[in-house]
Amino acid sequence: MEKFLKNENNSNDVIEDSRSDIDSVELNQNDVKITVSSNDITYSREYDSSYVPSEDDIKSFPDLQNGPSSLIQGSAVAIHQVGIHNFRLPLKYKTRDGDSITLETKVTGSVSLAAHKKGINMSRIMRSFYEFKQDYVFENLHDILLKYKDNLESFNAKIGLNFSYPILKNSLRSENSGYQYYKVTLEGDIDKKGNFSKYLHFDFVYSSACPCSYELAEHARKNRNQAAVPHSQRSVARVSIKFKDIVWIEDLQELCLEALNTETQVVVKREDEMAFAELNGSYLKFVEDAARLLYEQLQADKRVLDFRVICSHQESLHSHDAISVVTAPNSKFSTDISHELWSSLIHIS
Repeated sequence: MEKFLKNENNSNDVIEDSRSDIDSVELNQNDVKITVSSNDITYSREYDSSYVPSEDDIKSFPDLQNGPSSLIQGSAVAIHQVGIHNFRLPLKYKTRDGDSITLETKVTGSVSLAAHKKGINMSRIMRSFYEFKQDYVFENLHDILLKYKDNLESFNAKIGLNFSYPILKNSLRSENSGYQYYKVTLEGDIDKKGNFSKYLHFDFVYSSACPCSYELAEHARKNRNQAAVPHSQRSVARVSIKFKDIVWIEDLQELCLEALNTETQVVVKREDEMAFAELNGSYLKFVEDAARLLYEQLQADKRVLDFRVICSHQESLHSHDAISVVTAPNSKFSTDISHELWSSLIHIS
């Protein structure tokens, strides 16, 4: 391609190109104004900050996502879910005590797409959330879903809200307190028949002291006067529930604590560390025990319509983790084990 530069020392240099579709490019170094001349049409490449589109302008804009089915690429099949992931905004939540708390929330919102439709206007999902940003999420989950389901003319819609929920926790024995942050996902969906379901996924981080290791350490002490320390490790239980009436996040935290007793601590002095060691000695547990203890508590709560418990003990003895899964009788929750799921249980501060 042949190019040459004219007026090399002039601030209004012109670069000419031998291509037939572009005759000239005009550069103004002072105001960075660029004009592209193509055949009989001249295009300005300077951003027009004064332009405000009229309603007629907007109506004339191309809208490929709502175009005819002839624009579909590939097979014209229905898509189960299409939408947005990791859209962030501050949303309001109500605590069990009636206080209001605003938390940064990561949103996944999606709808079904019929086979004859090219695509969806994804901004409508985002705009639906902003319409409800002053309202409490728990109370308005159904309305938010309906809003963008109807706006996008879809058969069903799903939503996932991921956030860290703070609860002020007292130290075990000292007069201290600190905020424990809990990984929470609030999920909702509306199916083709209009049935609304909501779910809460809650991660509870605890210490698991191995019963076998404890007995072996005791044996070494008693029989050989040998100092030995049983192994324990940070562990995670992901409790997923389907519910209708409100189940507070604080309720789930207390349920998990009642079942497992050995939640990791926030502010710790020596007296608290001693108390934690005693708790671990009093509530030894294998990963099987942890799952069954949580099952017992969830099964007794009548507000919980369905549930699943996933436990991961991130072993200090082994180079691998110990895992378990249990669900409610006749549960609709999956018991499938995936690498992605177990990897998500590794909590990194």
